[in-house]
Amino acid sequence: MIDCKDRLKALGVVVVIPTYNNHATLLGVIDDAACYSNDIIVVNDGSTDGTADILADKQGITLISYAENRGKGHALKVGLRKAAELGYRYAITIDSDGQHYPDDIPSFIDQIEKTPDAFIVGARNLTADNMPGKNTFANKFSNFWFKVETGITMQDTQSGYRLYPLNKIAGMKFFTPRYEFELEIIVRCAWKRIPVINIPVKVFYPSVEERVSHFRPLRDFTRISILNTFLVTIALLYYYPISFFRALTKENIKRFTRDHITHSKESNLKITFSVGIGIFFGIVPLWGWQMISAGITAHLLRLNKVIAVAVSNISIPPMIPFILYGSMAMGGLALNKPTLLPLSSINIESISGCMFQYIVGSILLAVVASVIFSSITFIMLNFFRRNPL
Repeated sequence: MIDCKDRLKALGVVVVIPTYNNHATLLGVIDDAACYSNDIIVVNDGSTDGTADILADKQGITLISYAENRGKGHALKVGLRKAAELGYRYAITIDSDGQHYPDDIPSFIDQIEKTPDAFIVGARNLTADNMPGKNTFANKFSNFWFKVETGITMQDTQSGYRLYPLNKIAGMKFFTPRYEFELEIIVRCAWKRIPVINIPVKVFYPSVEERVSHFRPLRDFTRISILNTFLVTIALLYYYPISFFRALTKENIKRFTRDHITHSKESNLKITFSVGIGIFFGIVPLWGWQMISAGITAHLLRLNKVIAVAVSNISIPPMIPFILYGSMAMGGLALNKPTLLPLSSINIESISGCMFQYIVGSILLAVVASVIFSSITFIMLNFFRRNPL
């Protein structure tokens, strides 16, 4: 116990416990956490039961309390902000309903010593006795969308037992005030390239009669769905394109060329069609969905998904004006209409009044460009790479 307290002190770790109407379990959680840490912040999120009386007599904690219930997300933000103000480097958050075991705190310390400034999430055993079915479904739902938004696979993205790297999240502005905050912050930390790691932790769920749950399926799933829609849009329009360009190093380009072209076991024809699919979906007006559409189509056609997705990034910002102009020009030819706008003033807003011409032209441009680039690819592959059709 003493060793753990010393390690937490040396690393600058504080335990943060947000609470709302959990008076039956709160004191036990605080006392158990105190066996491992001398630094504890409790945030009373407008509790209306006996929580205030319990905390009024509790010594050795930093207490933050306010009258109106603002949601767990707000309580966490308040607690994390206070921890940063007090000079701590990390904060371990523990729910006050008794489901977390403070004797797992050393596991967080072991991991953060291996990977400093990582974001660590305790992965619960979702087959544990009395684990609510709605919680299991919510976690699988959250894990799926987290992978869509970040490309990272995690076992548990909803556990409230976490270690936050306070220096890394300093200055971040968040949109969500309640339950869904824990999803938003983990996604945005992944976007900032902060290592996000699961470690196994124990979990306890009392019987239904004893359980105090503030999770409301309809309300919380709705809020999470709205947040996921927002995060997926940002991921498709910003995060994945930026990640793609960050990966365009000389070594990565060489590795990609070696693995998927020069030393690939796939035929020249398959690689050619993969390029064609990528070009097509990179040009058609599916803004934000080009990569997913290219990847799904390549998968269904048993083509090279990596090549298709990579090539679909043809619609990069420097190319967008040319793609828009080409689409308008092709649409004008097909519909016997003028292009209307010079290249220098072409943008999405300026073509809003002739959207049909743009859509028709973009599809035609995608087909033509796909055929041209596929033909060039096929010729080059047969010239430089001996691979049977």
